Amino acid sequence: MKRMVSGIKPTGSLTLGNYIGALRNFVRYQDDYEMIVFIANLHCITEYQDPAQLSKNLKDAVALYIACGLDPKKSTIFLQTDVPAHATLGYILSCYTYMGELNRMTQFKDRMAKNEGNISAGMYTYPCLMAADILLYNPDYVPVGDDQKQHVELTRDIAARFNNKYTETFKMPEPLVQKVGARIMSLSDPSKKMSKSDETNKGCIYLLDDLKAARKKIMSAVTDSVGAVQLDKVNQPGLYNLIEIASSLSGRSMEEIAEEFKDQGYGSLKRYVADVVCAELEKIQKRYQEVLDSGILEEVMAEGAKKAAVIADATVADVKKKIGLQF
Repeated sequence: MKRMVSGIKPTGSLTLGNYIGALRNFVRYQDDYEMIVFIANLHCITEYQDPAQLSKNLKDAVALYIACGLDPKKSTIFLQTDVPAHATLGYILSCYTYMGELNRMTQFKDRMAKNEGNISAGMYTYPCLMAADILLYNPDYVPVGDDQKQHVELTRDIAARFNNKYTETFKMPEPLVQKVGARIMSLSDPSKKMSKSDETNKGCIYLLDDLKAARKKIMSAVTDSVGAVQLDKVNQPGLYNLIEIASSLSGRSMEEIAEEFKDQGYGSLKRYVADVVCAELEKIQKRYQEVLDSGILEEVMAEGAKKAAVIADATVADVKKKIGLQF
């Protein structure tokens, strides 16, 4: 059985974009692939996080993973920090990564372009840790959003560099990007990705949002002045985004939805999207509460970390031996 690995950084509550772009696909893949899914909590601390809030976000993330359909009996679910091999290999791989490569990483370039001060060393080198997150498990595929392909490309470059120096060690992972819903955009600014860091809180729908609040956000979503429901990502990005959300959750094609509402106003389409989204959120939130009430989270995390460590520790031992860190 081929293997997939992925993780989500829970710096805030998980969003509808996280669900459509990642979590829902993990659920689909777990029957056909060996799924290794972790909570990337080391990546959270590249910037200061309130400790109590971060702890809550981690617990919510695990509960939501399960509530969204990940089965601990089929998938390996764990906290990144519960498997120390992540940090160990992350440092080792930073010694095989060039500063020029890190300077070209989109997130760092964006921060520099904004002249942001006090960028942490962790923010600069986090792509090395991300490479370790992947290469520890020698996966065949890494499911990512289309804005994350750069990280997998760097990971492949690092793996090839290491393999060339020390013989074949790491498998070359392939990025796996879905065709619909790979990048859900903000409801208030469709030029930006739906993000947990949305300062207005109007463009982002959280999986634990009150249903009335979620509906209000959709009904207030930015559209355009064209006045016609059609698929035009360039000239009508807000409308396109709403149709993509509805398509991702309903299973209907974007063309089918656009055709249904072509002679109706934007309000009718928004009401339909709101109905689809709220129905999905209601199911997730009900299951989320059941998971919390069950008290299984600690057991799931412990078992997942134990399974992951068997693979990760073997990889690190092999790496240490090849580069001469052991005698």
